[in-house]
Amino acid sequence: MSQTTEKKGLNISAKSFITAIIVIFILMVFTYGLTFVVPGGGIPFWKWVLSPILVLGGKDNVSLIAVLVFLLVIGGVFNCLDKCGLMKYMLDKITYRFGKERYKLLALVTFFFMALGSLIGSFEECVPLVPIVVALAIRLGWDALVGLGMSLLAIGCGFSAGVCNPFTVGVAQEIAGLPMFSGMWFRALAFLLVYGLLLAFLFGYAKRIEKPVDAGIADSNFEDNSRMNQGLLWFVSLLGLGILLVLSSSFITVLQSYTMIIVAVTFLAAGMIASAVSRSGGNLAALFWHGMVSVLPAVLMILMANSIRFTLEEGNILTPLLEGAVATASTLPRWTVVLFIYLIVLVLNFFIASGSAKAFILMPLIIPVAEAFGISAQLCIVAYAFGDGFSNVFYPTNPVLLISLGLADVNYGKWAKWSGKFQVLNLILTSLLLLIGLAIGY
Repeated sequence: MSQTTEKKGLNISAKSFITAIIVIFILMVFTYGLTFVVPGGGIPFWKWVLSPILVLGGKDNVSLIAVLVFLLVIGGVFNCLDKCGLMKYMLDKITYRFGKERYKLLALVTFFFMALGSLIGSFEECVPLVPIVVALAIRLGWDALVGLGMSLLAIGCGFSAGVCNPFTVGVAQEIAGLPMFSGMWFRALAFLLVYGLLLAFLFGYAKRIEKPVDAGIADSNFEDNSRMNQGLLWFVSLLGLGILLVLSSSFITVLQSYTMIIVAVTFLAAGMIASAVSRSGGNLAALFWHGMVSVLPAVLMILMANSIRFTLEEGNILTPLLEGAVATASTLPRWTVVLFIYLIVLVLNFFIASGSAKAFILMPLIIPVAEAFGISAQLCIVAYAFGDGFSNVFYPTNPVLLISLGLADVNYGKWAKWSGKFQVLNLILTSLLLLIGLAIGY
């Protein structure tokens, strides 16, 4: 997020938008080409051309529409917060308080986001916080990549470690007939090791590019404003209530299907009430509308990204591809089977972002093959969680990644080059963890 972005609210930059659209379109063409290669595949050209629209009528259309509405709410609320001055005031206050301990704050924020992903399966729900963390990172003398690493990359890593992630590990264990969240100790170990790797990666980069902390702390000119403090109190309190409700979904299971709605409603209420309390004038409805319009380009990106899955399913090529991959796994040496399962999930995650959907598709196929080699279902689920999660914040087909990069004014090429280094190191670490789990009979 550039300084210009910080002053004008959330806007999808033209460069980021064009880069993402080109990448996604190439992937759409590639997927369409697969329908001619895979036996039994095929989809009419007109259906492929209209797939970004037709996907709204698909079987997962409710989730997709929820994501789009969620994005529009984020855009509208952030514009209101920005125009009333509350966003700048909040960042000034945090910078004034933590500027001299910014690396401790980096470690704490990174752990917080990883914990949200790993303990309750939050991912999409954290998008409203990403622009705040990105703006904070810039204010603390770093750049947008550090902010994305502290928030987006961290939430993806936590989601993958899946200590008790109900949407990946929980669903997969239920399908496999295992006790819910059993075998937690190994996933907790993975969480700590991945956290250490991520922190080392972020610290190393932040140290190389750091600049002096912004003037909010340097000249000690920050002054408390009672009206702004009241607005900030409303914002933090209501948003905190939403986070608490999401946290409670880990034991109040009925809430798990509504976490995105909960965050959207509480974020909307928090932003609008805080803006009304702290503003000195202006039409909030007009500000909200302009904020929604500013993020409309991301809607097109998300629809195009989801059309790739639509083409796979409508072209009837997903099942043959998976069956072929599983058949290949049955011919491999025992120690490579668990790594091949990891690879299968990594590839499938490129086309299908939903973790629970992949669990229902894959678990019945891969667990029998793994058990035939003496590999436990528990270890298969860890391989599945690893394959499902880490790549969520790398593949350009993931809506959350597209939204976050657009709001942070970071193009996909820059993100892939930067985060790809971490992804390679993490792939090595997690592969070693799977082989260790196999060796000890986990």
